[in-house]
Amino acid sequence: MKFTVSRDSFLEAVIKLSRVVGSKSTMPVLEGILISAEQGRITLVAYNLEMGMKKEIYCDCEKEGDIVIKARLLSDILRKLGGAQVEIEVDEKLMCHIKSDETSYDIMGMAAGDFPEMPGVADGERIEIDGKVLCDMVKGTIFAVSQIEGSRPIYTGINISTDGGVIQFVAIDGYRLAIRKEKTEIKKNVNFVVPGKAISEIVKIAEEEGENAEIVIGARLISFLIGGYSFIARLFEGEYVDFKKVLPEDFKQSVTVNKNDLINTVERVSLLINDAFSTPVRLLLDENEATLSCATSIGKSKETFPINLSGSPFEIGLNSRYLLDALKACDDGSINIKFNGPNAAVTIEPADESDDSFLYLIMPLRLK
Repeated sequence: MKFTVSRDSFLEAVIKLSRVVGSKSTMPVLEGILISAEQGRITLVAYNLEMGMKKEIYCDCEKEGDIVIKARLLSDILRKLGGAQVEIEVDEKLMCHIKSDETSYDIMGMAAGDFPEMPGVADGERIEIDGKVLCDMVKGTIFAVSQIEGSRPIYTGINISTDGGVIQFVAIDGYRLAIRKEKTEIKKNVNFVVPGKAISEIVKIAEEEGENAEIVIGARLISFLIGGYSFIARLFEGEYVDFKKVLPEDFKQSVTVNKNDLINTVERVSLLINDAFSTPVRLLLDENEATLSCATSIGKSKETFPINLSGSPFEIGLNSRYLLDALKACDDGSINIKFNGPNAAVTIEPADESDDSFLYLIMPLRLK
């Protein structure tokens, strides 16, 4: 095997594929990138049995062949090389000779036959989504994905569905809910749950490539094609939680506030909190004033700002991190926050009642 390729193109692909390479795997070959050289191109594959990525690059191929090289070592070498072109030659003993200008390395590769075959999605529903829309919707929901698999691993994914030209992303972790909607040109109706880790990697590629994403949804697998990168991941099986049951239909109190003003206030008040899961931010809502405060072993903080409360005054405790995550994900400067007293979930929506582009729900914390 022997080929010559542009260092910049090669390095860019290796860096992106390294994101899905298995770390400290029981199968050492999964810590590498499979490189297959044939006339006019090389194909790079990274696969960790849960998700995988593939990229083709033009090259000058003298001798066809396949090899697996440790991803981290390969990327470190390519970063340090100064030449515009990189030559890689592999001998019969799997020794890889890497050369660029006056610099050369000899490193051991791994047999390509030991690398598991990355599956593909032969049949399935095909849709296309704007890359920016995909990024915005993932960022607007990914923070509410559960970080613990527990008895419901499906909570670690994002539920994506389309219906009537509207695409919807939903994430829930048992303590909060995030919903984003966007009008699209997609005519087909689909419904699936993709792992949060996988969709996070897709967003990174979409941001860097700035192109539309072609998506194929199979029975158990999903594939994305963005900027020449082919990405595949396993879908969660089973039914997603019926989140509509937890959405309140009526509210006892509501306020319309400036998102940025509230973010700044919450950040200032919560500076003394070192454990957001046990120490709440206390939000006291009166007719014309909201008071945020907290008390920890470090000290106390308090700040007020003017509001116009609809409904009777009350006090509620909220997780400051959950509140900030939701507020920062809101697109609009003006938002409507709705309550049902101190012991019920809080919802955050656009101030414009005709706008349903986002909805965030947060469960309260008990006040002592």
